[in-house]
Amino acid sequence: MKFDVMLIDDNATNLTVLKHLIAAVDKKYTPLLFEDPKQALLACESAAPDLVFVDYMMPELDGVSFIKQFRAIKSCQEVPVVMVTADYNKDIRYEALQAGANDFLNKPLDKTEFLARATNLIALRTGQRQLSNRAEWLSAEVKKATLAIKSRELEAVVLLSKAAEFRDPETGEHIVRMSHYSKVIGERLGLPIETLDLLLEASPMHDIGKVGTPDHILLKPGKLDFNEFEEMKKHAVYGYEILKNSSSPVLRMGADIAISHHEKWNGKGYPKGLSGEAIPLVGRIVAVADVFDALTSVRPYKPAWEVERALNLIREESGQHFDPACVDAFFEGLDTILAIKDANQENFDDVVS
Repeated sequence: MKFDVMLIDDNATNLTVLKHLIAAVDKKYTPLLFEDPKQALLACESAAPDLVFVDYMMPELDGVSFIKQFRAIKSCQEVPVVMVTADYNKDIRYEALQAGANDFLNKPLDKTEFLARATNLIALRTGQRQLSNRAEWLSAEVKKATLAIKSRELEAVVLLSKAAEFRDPETGEHIVRMSHYSKVIGERLGLPIETLDLLLEASPMHDIGKVGTPDHILLKPGKLDFNEFEEMKKHAVYGYEILKNSSSPVLRMGADIAISHHEKWNGKGYPKGLSGEAIPLVGRIVAVADVFDALTSVRPYKPAWEVERALNLIREESGQHFDPACVDAFFEGLDTILAIKDANQENFDDVVS
């Protein structure tokens, strides 16, 4: 481990003496010589030294003033500082200690005392650097563990979403498209990146509750009757019940989306009949994305609509089925949404939203 030792004295002869003394301590200590304390401060802003010896009596910036400015540099707050002085005035020493000095040396310098103090302070700095390296290592390990947890969490999301896909052959492509549509809408609404990432990961679980819907209803090729539709509507609650107790932010958002993406702005949706901003924002976003993709996709009970016809319905339902702000955001990002729709699934990640 190498160390940079900063030596500051307006007298060139004194600097030469300090340089030779540092060399006598250990050859791995690199002396950094400065006659101008202001230049020394500038150098510290680029790279913090490991130990500083500063003279007290200097014309433009005395030792105490230097230490105060040195300690104001974030990377220099823990660096050991020794003030070298011929003044035995206790008030000056007290002021230096308050400014952040760690130790003192008296002029004329005693070689044995200098070597001992330099060795002790370098040992202190060694401990600081090892502790800092340990903290950085621990931080890196925590990041690795967090990424591993996140990877397993996303794997669980995919598996949950696949469970619905096995019940409905169209679901696989649908969840990819609508989740990215949702992110585009969220971006245009100005949501923070952390929320957008959660939205992208959680929205595929919007219909996970369909695992509890009987096949004769889920795959019926015609319109559902009243009782069948009432049974179908339960999937929103089923999805919420599956996800609600998770400690994962992704799964908790998935629960909110599952139970709210069929609510309507005018209060005529299900399962709770919520209206306006009482509906979670993520549910309002997914409602637009989900309906647009459902309309423009083939389903057992209908052919795919033309895009323009689907867009007209989205416009007409603004303020009725959909949150007007989400509709506006949808149309602001329409070019990206249509690119996502048209992209080949295998090349989907190449689409930039």
